[in-house]
Amino acid sequence: MKREKKVILTGQDIERSLTRIGFQIMEKNRNEEKLALIGIHTGGVFLADRLQKIIKLHEGRDLELGSLDITLYRDDWSLASQNPIVKKTEIPFSVEGYSLILIDDVLYTGRTIRAALDAIMDLGRPHFIQLAVLVNRGCGRELPIQPNYFGVDVLESPDEHIDVLLKEKSGRDVVLLEPRERHG
Repeated sequence: MKREKKVILTGQDIERSLTRIGFQIMEKNRNEEKLALIGIHTGGVFLADRLQKIIKLHEGRDLELGSLDITLYRDDWSLASQNPIVKKTEIPFSVEGYSLILIDDVLYTGRTIRAALDAIMDLGRPHFIQLAVLVNRGCGRELPIQPNYFGVDVLESPDEHIDVLLKEKSGRDVVLLEPRERHG
């Protein structure tokens, strides 16, 4: 029996979640003068861009924005490929003393976030770093990393996969829960 994909978040749900996250970020950090958003490639970059626009629209505050590639900081990059595809890190400000909101699409094992923290620390010492994710996967955490802000908590089984499709890359916004591919 073939299991079907299940919609976890529609486009409207994603927009609502990002708006809520934007309000929460500003409520918690209203007195922070040097506040910036940094998206992790690839999905986190798109979400950070959207959050920046939401915060500007609703709060009138134009936050600094950066993008971070963590490919070479991953502890498993050599297992995935001998020729990793490295994207560009673009942080047009010094992270030194900044209050940073690190943004990604899915938090699962915590290893991507650990790699992102290493990459940021190589650039300087921020005042603090908070984490915002669209999807917080409840099982599978390998490191003690939790989000400060999240759109949805998903408790899926290990044989399921979360697929975040964003209009900037796939032409539509949807978060799907789907069966993991079995090999063998």
